Amino acid sequence: MMEQLSMDLQENIRHLRELLHTDENFDIVERRTMVADHGACLFFVDGFIKDDIMEKLMDFFYSIKPEDLPGDSQGLFEGFIPYVEVALEDQVEQVIAGILMGQMCLLINGYSRCFMIDCRTYPMRGVQEPEKDKVLRGSRDGFVEAVILNLALIRRRIRSTDLRARVQRVGTSSQTDVVVCYMEGRANRRFLDEIIRKIGRIKVDALTMNEESLAECLYPGRWWNPFPKFKYPVRPDTAVASILEGKIVVLVDNSPAAMVLPATMFDILEEADDYYFPPVTGTYLRLSRFLIAVMTLFLTPTWLLLMQNTRWIPEWLSFIQLREAPNVPVFGQLLLLELAIDGLRLAAVNTPSMLNTPLSVIAGIVVGEFAVNSGWFNSETMLYMAFVAISNYTQASYELGYAFKFMRIILLIFTAVGNLAGFLIGIGLIFVVLLANRTLDGGSYLYPLIPLNLRKLGQRIFRKRIHHEKE
Repeated sequence: MMEQLSMDLQENIRHLRELLHTDENFDIVERRTMVADHGACLFFVDGFIKDDIMEKLMDFFYSIKPEDLPGDSQGLFEGFIPYVEVALEDQVEQVIAGILMGQMCLLINGYSRCFMIDCRTYPMRGVQEPEKDKVLRGSRDGFVEAVILNLALIRRRIRSTDLRARVQRVGTSSQTDVVVCYMEGRANRRFLDEIIRKIGRIKVDALTMNEESLAECLYPGRWWNPFPKFKYPVRPDTAVASILEGKIVVLVDNSPAAMVLPATMFDILEEADDYYFPPVTGTYLRLSRFLIAVMTLFLTPTWLLLMQNTRWIPEWLSFIQLREAPNVPVFGQLLLLELAIDGLRLAAVNTPSMLNTPLSVIAGIVVGEFAVNSGWFNSETMLYMAFVAISNYTQASYELGYAFKFMRIILLIFTAVGNLAGFLIGIGLIFVVLLANRTLDGGSYLYPLIPLNLRKLGQRIFRKRIHHEKE
């Protein structure tokens, strides 16, 4: 049974003071005022309230005459408060939740319900193009950390009454807003109901890591497979395209990315540039990305296999052999470079922007040159690993890039231990891992390749002209 507000203003103020701990929280403001001849009090979080709107509302409260004040709170709500987003609330728990989310609570003596005025604003950055997923052509806006603005960016592109946005709160302490967006009649209803039901049943203190925390709460037992089951677009046009295709997009407050589900590997490999260019150019970009993704997985293990069996190398490929005898086994060099590349990447993330470029030059040229001259690495090993490291950035999904990295390391280990047999076993293991990975709705992760659907596979590989409906 939820606790109800009282008609006595002093009792309500005392109760909210105890629950909000206003004596300890300096940013929770209690502001006494008058509404006509009635005592009133405002509760709000300093920093969430728009000052100009607050001043206008205060002027309005002072201008109300006693004879204009209705006898019940419903009348005051309907006829007097000149603001768009106003709601009546009589449950203490909902009042506390609203205040902590940034709404302003107005208590008036003699009224058993308070007025929740949503004049909040959140500190945030602009909707500039995200650094992670840039395009050569197309829109330059990106998601931000405010879920309501992210939803507005989606609605700006889909002006249809079929677009639905259902909100739920997750987290006992955080009370994080989670919005499920979909197109009515296009999304899989059974899967949609399952996702909404699972979000509603999540019992967690807070979504500390935003969408990643939500993903782990939705599917806690699927951590062993590194291939991602979600696509995380940071661009609203990519999220909108997924919604129009019948996908479900989940927005988490405080996160500048969306979650697209279900998602296959082909969904994750797609990028906006594929569609911002004509079909021929888009197809070339897509095929290049697919080919480079395969090369990042198999290039170094295949080269290691040939280095272990140099007699298999034809004459026209003899230049790939090591020119100098290695001081460190080739397998060891490749593993060390896999680790070193991640170390340089983490260092670049934490390097101040003004030093990023000079330190990158030092790491890439000076360290690489001395590493070869010192005898730790051969120049051929450095070349192939440099290609792999740079090629990982041809697709925007970090999760898929690390999945390829883990599979590449496993394939290197199997090749080093078992030679050709190990190489083939490693390829078989990768294939099994991909087959075992299912989309969140139970479908094949490799669809339309497995099960084979030639028409859909052709659409995934070749960028076709966008057809428009005839009038």
